[in-house]
Amino acid sequence: MARLADYFVLVAFGPHPRGSGEGQGQILQRFPEKDWVDNPFPQGIELFCQPSGWQLCAERNPPTFFVAVLTDINSERHYCACLTFWEPAEPAQGSCPQEALCTEDAAVREEQVDEGGPVRLSPVAPGPPGQLFAPKTLVLVSRLDHAEVFRNSLGLIYTIHVEGLNVGLENVIGNLLTCIIPLAGGSQRTISLGAGDRQVIQTPLTDSLPISRCSVALLFRQLGIANVLSLFCAALTEHKVLFLSRSYQRLSDACRGLLALLFPLRYSFTYVPILPAQLLEVLSTPTPFIIGVNAAFQAETQELLDVIVADLDGGTVTVPECVHIPPLPEPLHSQTHSVLSMVLDPELELADLAFPPPTTSASSLKMQDKELRAVFLRLFAQLLQGYRWCLHLVRIHPEPVIRFHKAAFLGQRGLLEDDFLMKVLEGMAFAGFVSERGVPYRPTDLFDELVAHDVARMRADEHHPQRVLHHVKELAEQLYKNENPYPAVAMHKVQRPGEASHLRRAPRPFPRLDEGMVQWIVDQATAKMQGAPPAVKAERRTTVPSGPPMTAILERSSGLHGNSARRLEVVRNCISYVFEGKMLEAKKLLPAVLRALKGRAARRCLAQELHLHAQQNRAVLDHQQFDFVVRMMNCCLQDCTSLDEHGIAAALLPLVTAFCRKLSPGVTQFAYSCVQEHVVWSTPQFWEAMFYGDVQTHIRALYLEPAEDRDPSQQVGEDERSALDVASEQRRLWPTLSREKQQELVQKEESTVFSQAIHYANRMSYLLLPLDASKSRLLRERAGLGDLESASNSLVTSSMAGSVAESYDTESGFEDAETCDVAGTVVRFINRFVDKVCTESGVTSDHLKGLHVMVPDIVQMHIETLEAVHRESKRLPPIQKPKLLRPHLLPGEECVLDGLRVYLLPDGREEGVGGSAGGPALLPAEGAVFLTTYRVIFTGMPTDPLVGEQVVVRSFPVAALTKEKRVSVQTPVDQLLQDGLQLRSCTFQLLKMAFDEEVGSDSAELFRKQLHKLRYPQDVRTTFAFSLGSAHTPGRQPRATKDKGPSIRTLSRSLMKNAKKTIGRQYITRKKYNPPSWEQRGQPPEDQEDEISVSEELEPSTLTPTSALKPSERMTMSSLVERACCRDYQRLGLGTLSSSLSRAKSEPFRISPVNRMYAICRSYPGLLIVPQSVQDNALQRVSRCYRQNRFPVVCWRSGRSRAVLLRSGGLHGKGVVGLFKAQNAPSPGQSQADSSSLEQEKYLQAVVSSMPRLADSSGRNTLSGFSSAHMGGHGKWGSVRASGRSGGLSGDVGSRLAGRDMLAPPQANGAPPDPGFLRPQRAALYIIGDKAQLKGVRPDPLQQWELVPIEVFEARQVKASFKKLLKACVPGCPTTEPGPASFLRSLEDSEWLTQIHKLLQVSVLVVELLDSGSSVLVSLEDGWDITTQVVSLVQLLSDPFYRTLEGFRLLVEKEWLSFGHRFSHRGSHTLAGQSGGFTPVFLQFLDCVHQVHVQFPMEFEFSPFYLKFLGYHHVSRRFRTFLLDSDYERIELGLLYEEKGERRGPQVCRSVWEYVDRLSKRTPVFYNYMYAPEDAEVLRPYSNVSNLKVWDFYTEETLAEGGPPYDWELAQGPPEPPEEERLDGGAPQSRRRVVWPCYDSRPRAQPDAISRLLEELQRLETELGRPPERWKDTWERAKAAQRLEGRPDGRGAPSSLLVSSVPHHRRSLGVYLQEGPVGSTLSLSLDSDHSSGSTASSSRQAARRSTSTLYSQFQTAESENRSYEGTLYKKGAFMKPWKARWFVLDKTKHQLRYYDHRVDTECKGVIDLAEVEAVAPGTPTMGAPKTVDEKAFFDVKTTRRVYNFCAQDVPAAQQWVDQIQGCLSDA
Repeated sequence: MARLADYFVLVAFGPHPRGSGEGQGQILQRFPEKDWVDNPFPQGIELFCQPSGWQLCAERNPPTFFVAVLTDINSERHYCACLTFWEPAEPAQGSCPQEALCTEDAAVREEQVDEGGPVRLSPVAPGPPGQLFAPKTLVLVSRLDHAEVFRNSLGLIYTIHVEGLNVGLENVIGNLLTCIIPLAGGSQRTISLGAGDRQVIQTPLTDSLPISRCSVALLFRQLGIANVLSLFCAALTEHKVLFLSRSYQRLSDACRGLLALLFPLRYSFTYVPILPAQLLEVLSTPTPFIIGVNAAFQAETQELLDVIVADLDGGTVTVPECVHIPPLPEPLHSQTHSVLSMVLDPELELADLAFPPPTTSASSLKMQDKELRAVFLRLFAQLLQGYRWCLHLVRIHPEPVIRFHKAAFLGQRGLLEDDFLMKVLEGMAFAGFVSERGVPYRPTDLFDELVAHDVARMRADEHHPQRVLHHVKELAEQLYKNENPYPAVAMHKVQRPGEASHLRRAPRPFPRLDEGMVQWIVDQATAKMQGAPPAVKAERRTTVPSGPPMTAILERSSGLHGNSARRLEVVRNCISYVFEGKMLEAKKLLPAVLRALKGRAARRCLAQELHLHAQQNRAVLDHQQFDFVVRMMNCCLQDCTSLDEHGIAAALLPLVTAFCRKLSPGVTQFAYSCVQEHVVWSTPQFWEAMFYGDVQTHIRALYLEPAEDRDPSQQVGEDERSALDVASEQRRLWPTLSREKQQELVQKEESTVFSQAIHYANRMSYLLLPLDASKSRLLRERAGLGDLESASNSLVTSSMAGSVAESYDTESGFEDAETCDVAGTVVRFINRFVDKVCTESGVTSDHLKGLHVMVPDIVQMHIETLEAVHRESKRLPPIQKPKLLRPHLLPGEECVLDGLRVYLLPDGREEGVGGSAGGPALLPAEGAVFLTTYRVIFTGMPTDPLVGEQVVVRSFPVAALTKEKRVSVQTPVDQLLQDGLQLRSCTFQLLKMAFDEEVGSDSAELFRKQLHKLRYPQDVRTTFAFSLGSAHTPGRQPRATKDKGPSIRTLSRSLMKNAKKTIGRQYITRKKYNPPSWEQRGQPPEDQEDEISVSEELEPSTLTPTSALKPSERMTMSSLVERACCRDYQRLGLGTLSSSLSRAKSEPFRISPVNRMYAICRSYPGLLIVPQSVQDNALQRVSRCYRQNRFPVVCWRSGRSRAVLLRSGGLHGKGVVGLFKAQNAPSPGQSQADSSSLEQEKYLQAVVSSMPRLADSSGRNTLSGFSSAHMGGHGKWGSVRASGRSGGLSGDVGSRLAGRDMLAPPQANGAPPDPGFLRPQRAALYIIGDKAQLKGVRPDPLQQWELVPIEVFEARQVKASFKKLLKACVPGCPTTEPGPASFLRSLEDSEWLTQIHKLLQVSVLVVELLDSGSSVLVSLEDGWDITTQVVSLVQLLSDPFYRTLEGFRLLVEKEWLSFGHRFSHRGSHTLAGQSGGFTPVFLQFLDCVHQVHVQFPMEFEFSPFYLKFLGYHHVSRRFRTFLLDSDYERIELGLLYEEKGERRGPQVCRSVWEYVDRLSKRTPVFYNYMYAPEDAEVLRPYSNVSNLKVWDFYTEETLAEGGPPYDWELAQGPPEPPEEERLDGGAPQSRRRVVWPCYDSRPRAQPDAISRLLEELQRLETELGRPPERWKDTWERAKAAQRLEGRPDGRGAPSSLLVSSVPHHRRSLGVYLQEGPVGSTLSLSLDSDHSSGSTASSSRQAARRSTSTLYSQFQTAESENRSYEGTLYKKGAFMKPWKARWFVLDKTKHQLRYYDHRVDTECKGVIDLAEVEAVAPGTPTMGAPKTVDEKAFFDVKTTRRVYNFCAQDVPAAQQWVDQIQGCLSDA
């Protein structure tokens, strides 16, 4: 909406100040008196009211009206409608101005008096003979062009005044100023000024189309077709146009008409339709203009030499001699001319007809006007057809910046030589057109539609005048409709003065109006407007259609060089011969090719062919090839004009920097050094167009990237989206983006432009610096570089650019003046270019400064490289292939096959090719593949020359190879089809290689055979893990194999003896168990128990004294006691400590040696935990009921509920050993069943009766203070519901878990019918079994155990699923569709996450059951795959100990290694297992742990990297830990106990744990800084697929040297101090480097803050010459300090440094297991009172450990041994200072220990209280703490020395003395 009129002004005649005869205008009144904020009052209105000057005249003239146009400083046009009438001049008006004003005032007063009386008629006579008349003008100033409305409104005001109507002028003017009308949109508005008038205003439909009324038609009538066309061309080509006429209105109309013809271009120069006489000197301005001047001043215009004068009254156009107006390009000129004549003179066509039709009515003037405009609209559509294809989009945000590629447009239109179009495109109007219409997302109008859709129609109609006319009429209709949307216009009703009223009226002067009243009306309206909502009609913005690609206006055949297909064929053949090395053939064709290259098509063809070769990385040529390519390029370029309109130079530019030849090692000559002699390279316009084109490509890619995440090949649909379409989409979304996102996009774009500017600075230096500096004169001669110095040549010359270049000249220190000159010239040229493009593309000034500083360096560096190239190019030695890069090997790793030259091709991963990960295309790379005893390694360099000298390494362990297939692929450089290999590994690496042609097929075959041999060795002892350390154990392994039986037997005997002995000894001395120190603990895991209660069947004589043991046995025994499980069972309190019967009976479980010979079950450990009451001989029979003899044994006990977790194999299926369906599960009703079945039932009964809750109250239940009452508390459970469901728990499980067993009568469980009153008794033991096995098993009627049948997947399903997962994460070839969709789809198809979901679901169920006090037996498949997964997960979720590094190791050693998960079989480690294929059961378990880790990041001491590390190395066969299938096999091979004695010198790690350990000491890579465990230690993760994340172990890849980061020594590169990591091969020694996400390992290149700080500390300590402290100690100290800071008293729950800053991840109590809409929900809702009332607090204390003992959790078991602790200052020994230490008083051990700080785990000293003689008050000595009270000192005197102590204050000192005294008296 806008105001109809901004100002109303009354201007009157006033005498000239200098008293000359001429007067001047004076503004009498203006309304409103204050300027509008948005529109200041235009200056100089007085001049424009009377353009010919203010003069008195002798007779009364009739009123006149015209519209003048003023343009303000913002080039906004103001329309001034002027109505002038004459009033009798006062005689005083000749004299002093003051007096004149007084008389004026008097007249006004008089007028007001007369208002009331009757109007007096004035005589007709003109007045006394000497009477003069002065002009007075009413002016309306508006920004809208509604001339008719203005005429009527001013007429109305004049009528009111003249006719003396009874209407307040103030009201009319107030209404006029407050009238608001819409700008566009085709609305109709009726307005009234309150004088009984009515006017209708129609707004045009679209704002952008000009309103011409009849002006165009009038212009043609006045001047004729030829004249108007030449004026049209003159205005477009920026000439000066002057209109002359005696009528001001005609001048306005003519100017308006000419402007309307120029649409869609906007005239942007001086535009003054009516120029006042005083301003005539404006005509001599140097800039173009369109000006109208009154014909009276024609004489003054005679001497203007360069102005085209159009005389409207005489119908002539005069063009001065010196002015050349280029005509329209040819077919268009004649076509336009003929169409115009058809429109203007329709009778012309019929004039010669014998029988002319009845006369057709000519169109009305208004309609004819539109038809003429339609002709010009068509003309522009034809001229500019396809212009949108030449727009270069430089920026999209914050505002689009668009440039037009002029040369390409002219070239493609075939209008190169055309002067007219050339000038139009260079003109300002066209620049405005581009910036206004180039915008991709805006409101569109008629022209956009026309140029996009109708060009083809116009071309087709060219020779059919009637169709053309028809089209013109259609367009005219639309234009007419735009101007007059409502054809039936309501008639205006405006009063007009009577005939000759100006003559007959009494000369009453125009009254002075009441300003206050007008202002009041205006203010009222303004206030009302502010309240009203702005009635803004939203613009409909759309994507502007681009239309069909452009075509030449007139196809000129290129005569001699027609684009015959044969010529192109010759060019193609020649190029392919060159690249295939068939030089003789190429030589024959070359002359023909050089001739053909005169034609444009052949040049294009050459560029395309070469481009294809460059793309396929065949850019490195030998000398002959290089020679040929350069000759052809030069031939192409020599016909290029400086504008390069056909884009030949543009197409060759990337190629001249790609093709190269190696002159000598390290010196490469690129083609650009041989094609510099062409004018195009020194043309700034060429560089700008190239630059903008490239920027557009990159900006487009920037926004297309996220959409096509994974998938480059399905870009067809995307490619059709031009940059403009992308931009349009972005502009549409822009307002919806957040502020930050907008900023981010702007920055991204800005940096894109900036990086291109750097790139172009380099490119320009390549092409402008001559190879031989002595040729510098060439540079000068080349068109323009020299001239550019002097003439700015429309370039933005920035003083900065100049100054930088000058300083460069002076300071560069060149010896040779000439070179210096070259460099300076080039620097200046580049700087100008950079300045211009960066300013236009909105690069920040900081970046621009940076560029200016960079340019001289770029030029300088390039000059230096050129010197070497110039020198070497003189010699030209023969060239060899790039030398092979040797890979770094591990200690002990040997090369089996030396490097075979191969190309590593891109696979489906984006990392190698840049892609969305960022970075350059590292693949394809050229190098060699090596086969070592441990790995397959590719090392090489990217073939893309722009990537630089990065070494690409991709490697994986030979053992991880899962699939190898031959493929036939194209080599990237010479595009030959070559044999290739595709190797896929289960560590998610893929090598897709093409063998170089020099590699024979036999070598390739040898490689495959060797690879196969290494992957599947005959025997596990030939693997890398064994061969690696074989030197250390000579002759050991053969003995083990030779003599298997005896070794097992002896082992078993010594095992039993030692077990007995150790247990006896341990128990007698009550000595605490300390885990062995790290050094002794690194053996591959073994799993014997620790506090072993040996059953009574052994004869007493086995308790042999120590001396009787043979040394070997002694060693074996110590090994046994250190085994992982021994420690774990002792920690859990499983198994009894003594062999005395009375003691043993009170323990529910015992350790049985029945499997010591591995006779019952080969895959179990030697010692097992079984119920106390079961005899060993019964176990043999029980084991027969289970698969693989894996009978149920206890593996974990809950510290809280004392429930136990058991594991076993599945029950034997039906028909085995006569066990029938119903006999699988024991049941009292089956007396006739097989004896083993009865044994099994008895065994389960024994397990159940070992449960605390079922024990009788006669005292058996002595478990650490748990009473039956406590246990009763645990029975409170919510209901557990589960209805039938396919994949989860089956139908009646839930009901049984809830105690509502439908199969038994409701009274059987003794529960009252109302479940809410007292919850039913839970079963004591739940057996989780496979649905298929448990079908039909009858439930135990006593409800002591429950069967829970579930459906699980089998190992083969895991295998199949993993295969698909591998394909999804590492596709062998780029996928067909872009974006992440295809990846997610294949991930879904693999069902991997579904399996993980099931595992977690079952595990959480078991955790809930255990937590509620019921024991659980997991009995699935053979008991070594899914059972192991579930059992391990349950322990991990239930027991926080297993979430520490030490605990997790124990868990893996116990459950996976000792309980016989078949690592060798599942990983198909040997030839025998080859058919089995790879089944990653352990990897799946690690993935589950990773999922829990993601959900509870603060509960794990180890980092996610630790899981990836184990995932990598459990298949790598680098360590022996994960080899073989069971302890039995490991013992047979002599693996378990062999390493103790011989292990002295420094040697490679054989155990993965030992390696982790060593590495942990050096670097915190395995440690999780967020570790801050909570007390509610049971984790209940969400298991729905939607909550699971894809593990980045599957998707990430590092191509930097060293390959995957899991072999730490290699990933570090050559050995250096860890903090100086240099991952990129020989980069300069700067601390900064580029990190590419696809290339480097980001976490290591840019470690997290804490690692960074720890590294920094270590570095500083090393610099200071101190031995660096272990990072662990530093970290512990930092945490301790934080903890003490947080608590003034230094007590309370241990919290971690990071608890506050890490978002609080959920630690949930309840868990839900849901499975789809059908499925039931097993929701175990626990009462929250567990934590408070259920457990005896002492046992909770015992179960809880401080977070501080992280690595050595169980060294001191401090919770019960710290009777009192706190900080004391202690005086050191003689001459040593006082130090604050953390003291612990231990009443159990009867000692006072002290540590460095609270969380220190290493005791620094012990004072034995047995030696203490006295505790007495002490005195402060020298160096004691100053601030402490004297009474806080005390001394402890022992038999050896006196210890001086000082507490923090007196009460603390008293407390310590009392505690120590108390301890002494207790003793």
